[in-house]
Amino acid sequence: MSSGLNLAQQEAVNYMHGPCLVLAGAGSGKTRVITHKIGRLIQSGTEAKRIAAITFTNKAAAEMRERAKSLVGRDAKEVLICTFHALGVRMMRQDGAVLGLKPQFSILDTDDVTSILKDAGGTTDAATARQWQWAISAWKSAGLNAAQAEAQAKDDHEKITAKIMARYEERLAAYQSVDFDDLIGLPLKLLRDFPEVREKWQKALGHVLVDEYQDTNATQYELLKLLVGERGRFTAVGDDDQSIYGWRGATLDNLRKLPQDYPNLKVIKLEQNYRSTSAILRAANNVIQPNPKLFPKTLFSELGEGEPVRVVDCDNEEHEAERIVARIQSIRANGLGKDWKDFAVLYRANHQARVFEQALRRAQIPYKVSGGQSFFDRAEIRDLCAWLRLWVNNDDDPAFLRAVTTPKRGIGHQTLSSLGVFASQYKLSLFAALFSPSLPSVLNARAVGSLHEFGRYVNDLEFRARHTVGAEDARAFLGEWLKDIGYEKSLYDSEDNEKVAAARWTNVLEFCDWMAQRCGGQIDDTAGVTTESERKNLLEVAQTIALLSTISEREKDENVVTLSTLHASKGLEWPHVVLAGCVEGMLPFKPEDENGGAVSESFALRLQEERRLMYVGITRAQRSLAVSWSRKRKKGREMIAAQPSRFIAEMALDKTTVKEDPREKLKALRAEFAKKSADAAAAAAAAASPGAA
Repeated sequence: MSSGLNLAQQEAVNYMHGPCLVLAGAGSGKTRVITHKIGRLIQSGTEAKRIAAITFTNKAAAEMRERAKSLVGRDAKEVLICTFHALGVRMMRQDGAVLGLKPQFSILDTDDVTSILKDAGGTTDAATARQWQWAISAWKSAGLNAAQAEAQAKDDHEKITAKIMARYEERLAAYQSVDFDDLIGLPLKLLRDFPEVREKWQKALGHVLVDEYQDTNATQYELLKLLVGERGRFTAVGDDDQSIYGWRGATLDNLRKLPQDYPNLKVIKLEQNYRSTSAILRAANNVIQPNPKLFPKTLFSELGEGEPVRVVDCDNEEHEAERIVARIQSIRANGLGKDWKDFAVLYRANHQARVFEQALRRAQIPYKVSGGQSFFDRAEIRDLCAWLRLWVNNDDDPAFLRAVTTPKRGIGHQTLSSLGVFASQYKLSLFAALFSPSLPSVLNARAVGSLHEFGRYVNDLEFRARHTVGAEDARAFLGEWLKDIGYEKSLYDSEDNEKVAAARWTNVLEFCDWMAQRCGGQIDDTAGVTTESERKNLLEVAQTIALLSTISEREKDENVVTLSTLHASKGLEWPHVVLAGCVEGMLPFKPEDENGGAVSESFALRLQEERRLMYVGITRAQRSLAVSWSRKRKKGREMIAAQPSRFIAEMALDKTTVKEDPREKLKALRAEFAKKSADAAAAAAAAASPGAA
């Protein structure tokens, strides 16, 4: 089971007697270690169903599931491989009743949360509601409820936000709904406050493996501790040098606490990198050097010295984009980069992509901007999901409001407003209020009739969805439903551009096909258990819908250059990488209100995280790396002078770096190519002439 592993990897795989921390440097084969350890645990007698591997993204879970399947075969189906959030859903579906949740509770997305907060805070301004949303999410990640948040509020603004949080919590309870933070916070409450639930889960899980451990927040750490109990049978795999999500609540304190909470913790370092050349790794090690170390380590590679890391200095951002395009063309002309997909341009912030897009379009180079709109964020998919959520949980008010108005069915804003007031007064959900005998006292007979018709239709759909099992039946049912509500016609009516409407309708059909596949048991990436499963009814599949942020099958392996933010690039790799826009103020990023003077403690901590972000960027490159900066950059509408990022100096490249102008290199290559072509043509002409021997 441990063939092909180096000594440190073997040690990590074979250590099963207690808590284990695997410090996995970039490109050091951490997924391999996790999948081999799953195999080793099964081999040593732990039942597959008692092993849990927890990841941060659906994509990482799917990859791990595939690799475990190829390594351990059928047993991999039994292993619980899922995200933290999917595990939370599973726990609450099984045991949430003790918290007053019914098993078919709804999971709200960020747009639903914004609209509920607008209502709770009495504002129509989405930006204000989003500020509240971020503050509430930060409190929840730190394990605080509204009362605790109010008690420690620093100023009036925080006090007001905490009061809005209390109203928000009331609404979530009324709607039988949870948000994404609750998928961690409520399972923690389950384990902490209900000993019988805690014992059940500790008994069920013999060993827990956690991927990307450095990205966990305070609540996730507490949840992990209660899941594994005092015996601490877990393996945490992470890298303190790649902790770049502090703004999202991730904390390195979780790494600091492990040796304190588990004195017998075994720490194993994976320092051999299988991705990058020595020149690239030297730059990475030098950059991260100034950061204080929790567990010092130095990456090394046996892939040879490789190309020196290049620094490309430019006049301005347009010039920088031209030079980067020229670099890509020159590497391809040299035969070092065969496909467009071998190249990535990474930058600090989304807005920096525009100038690179323009330059690539001019050069007719295909590209994609990574981290674009998720399939599930499209309006047409959100419309359908609202209907599905309402079938699953009639008390889901945000889903009710979207479904009842999409497509329009003659139930107006005034009717819904009166229904809302009535529902609040009697502490009912909007759907439950539909059938209240007192409703005719506030609405006319026509309005009540329309609402009753809608309510009966939803109940009928729910009943039929519960009894629709298998792919073909699901496909037929969904098609009939869309025809019934006239969704295709409403799409075309709402769009001026027919091509756009057709593309949106194609998305709808693709979504229906995707749902049907899951009913047929062909694919199951929803519950986080396996890639193949037993057939499900449509309602069961609909229950899991909010957990999915993307349709993984849609991610085609396109032959295009990738443009991506540094944050979105984590976990990925390319043969040739350019880190663009490496100037002070952008990388490290410095907010406008923070000028010179004494370096504040908060800036010092942020600088450490920005340095880790640079380290992540450098370690994405396999064969070649260029770092580019421009002497001038746009700030608002004016051009300002720029300085190279301090991280360029920290890379200590002086001895091994060649400052290059890719355009000159490309010009020389073209001249050489033209000369060879001319020589070949001359030789061919000479050979064809009558006097040739």
